[in-house]
Amino acid sequence: METFFVNADQVWTVLTILALAVVTVVSRSFFFIANRPMHLPRWAQRGLQYAPIAALAAVIVPEVVMTQGALIGTWADARLYAVLAGAAYFFARRGAGHAVLGTIVSGMAVYLPLHIGLGW
Repeated sequence: METFFVNADQVWTVLTILALAVVTVVSRSFFFIANRPMHLPRWAQRGLQYAPIAALAAVIVPEVVMTQGALIGTWADARLYAVLAGAAYFFARRGAGHAVLGTIVSGMAVYLPLHIGLGW
């Protein structure tokens, strides 16, 4: 018969996971359990409109301008030209349909030949 020992670190890990689950459920269900409809102030609604683009920029910009934690030191990098092509397409087609898809396609159309063909 094997003896089951519980490590103190395991107990704290389980308690931490349970506490995080409770906080997540309560914070996400807060709007459902309220008695009256809740409205965000106008400034908060306006700020939330920019949240997706801010999050995307926070992920994409470091990937484009940095390599292994250091800024790019050369212009021979396919990512720079792909971003310029994608941005040019986006601003040229703003307001028209498929602007995001076209931005991705135009950026990749520049990136892949430079990266694969020239090894940038």
